[in-house]
Amino acid sequence: MICIALGAVLLISETLASAFIRHHVEQMVTLIGPDSASLRPDLERGVRRTLNSALLVSLPLALVVAALTALLSARRVVKSVELLRDGSHAIATGNYERRLPEEGRDELTDVARHFNRMAAALQQVEQGRVELISNVAHELRTPLSALRGYAEAMNDGVMTPEAVSGAILRETAAMERLAQDLSVVSRVEAGAVELHPSDFAPSALLIDAYERFLGVYEERGVSLVRLEGKTLPLVTADFERASQILANLLGNALRHTPSGGQVALGAEHRGGDVLFTVADTGSGILPEHQSRIFERFYRVDPARTRGDGSGVGLTIARGLATRMGGSLTVRSSQAGSIFTLALLAAHSH
Repeated sequence: MICIALGAVLLISETLASAFIRHHVEQMVTLIGPDSASLRPDLERGVRRTLNSALLVSLPLALVVAALTALLSARRVVKSVELLRDGSHAIATGNYERRLPEEGRDELTDVARHFNRMAAALQQVEQGRVELISNVAHELRTPLSALRGYAEAMNDGVMTPEAVSGAILRETAAMERLAQDLSVVSRVEAGAVELHPSDFAPSALLIDAYERFLGVYEERGVSLVRLEGKTLPLVTADFERASQILANLLGNALRHTPSGGQVALGAEHRGGDVLFTVADTGSGILPEHQSRIFERFYRVDPARTRGDGSGVGLTIARGLATRMGGSLTVRSSQAGSIFTLALLAAHSH
């Protein structure tokens, strides 16, 4: 390839040199005078010979420089390919911590950068898989241990079969709820949840959620207040799924708000969205937990286990909000937490 390039340079220079040589000779003839016309052929041959000699002399040096440049480039490409090969092999064997050096600003560096992003994503997926297995095992351990204890108590005659049967039904119901929630989570994260979007008034969603939870709140001694903006546009979303999200938020707010506290359910129009808010006067969520509360099985208080939900409710809620083109966010302080569900207004799309 180098020889072909050098040959092309010689051919091009030979083709284009004639015009330059003639121009240069014309200038020389003009400077020497009219008597120099007979010297034109000699001048042209001399200039051409000088040019060709200079090119021939420079060819070895150009060949060496080109060869060294090609060698260095080839070595760098080969080294990058070897690193990519070794990194790919490490990823294939489960070593997701492997990273490639990102030195330089060329295409090879871009390849290394994209490889590292892929490795980081795979590492995160693997960590999520391990955590999921660990969390599921932890969630199942408690009801299974309870079932074993009830069976042993009945076998030893400590509990009657009638009492044990009721306890067994409670534990199996908890495991069924966990299995159902995990099924919903997997379908939400895979984008396989079936949605039936329609246009509806935000007040209809607020009234539905308010009436469903008012009785439970009164039993717990927590005040449930419904706030609503004066002029709210219609919302485009799946009513049942949006109601499911608010139910999860109101259930969480009730669990974390002490007796005598208050939870406010409201809505307002902002930009192209209608914002549904659930604000409680509970203990709040520390900043280091706020970015993780939407993760599967993540609990702010590790002591809260069975009886406080399956631990995937907020994961499902955010996934459903995203699938409907909206979002679910949280702001929290010592005065309480505010969860905001943003859904598209009907006229904004």
